[in-house]
Amino acid sequence: MSAAEEITALIPRLRRYARALTGDRSFADDLVQDTLERAWGRIYLWRPGSDLRAWLFTIMHNLHVNQARTRRSEDSIDLRNEPMEFAARPSQEERLEIRDLTMALRRLPDEQREVLLLVGLEEMSYQEAAKVLAVPLGTVMSRLSRGRERLRALMSEGGNAPQLRVVK
Repeated sequence: MSAAEEITALIPRLRRYARALTGDRSFADDLVQDTLERAWGRIYLWRPGSDLRAWLFTIMHNLHVNQARTRRSEDSIDLRNEPMEFAARPSQEERLEIRDLTMALRRLPDEQREVLLLVGLEEMSYQEAAKVLAVPLGTVMSRLSRGRERLRALMSEGGNAPQLRVVK
């Protein structure tokens, strides 16, 4: 399979990760487009036989970090309430769970969210995630552990809503 075919096959994964990372469809599409543009323009830097997926995700990660820095200096738009799209329509209960998970993920620090998405959503190994994020393996493991613990705490907060009482 040629590099072009491999890159094309990875576009759905890039889109999924970008969407989860940014929380916004248009930002995600722009991030994927920028990633592909940078990859095509620098394909000569990719070493055949190395992990093309990790190379593309590294490019995407670096672009995302740079774009996030730029966005922080500009006026930002609150995109927390934008609905996510799914291949099959989820039930009402599933929608609520997905909404709660999405909101909890957005409350995590970027470093923890990135590791959780790479390992949990993209099913990368710890070594692959460390390579993509350009951090030591131990850092990936600690961020993942702290991220999972924080995500559990955030998700359990949703269950602490006040109970309704019957009033006579």
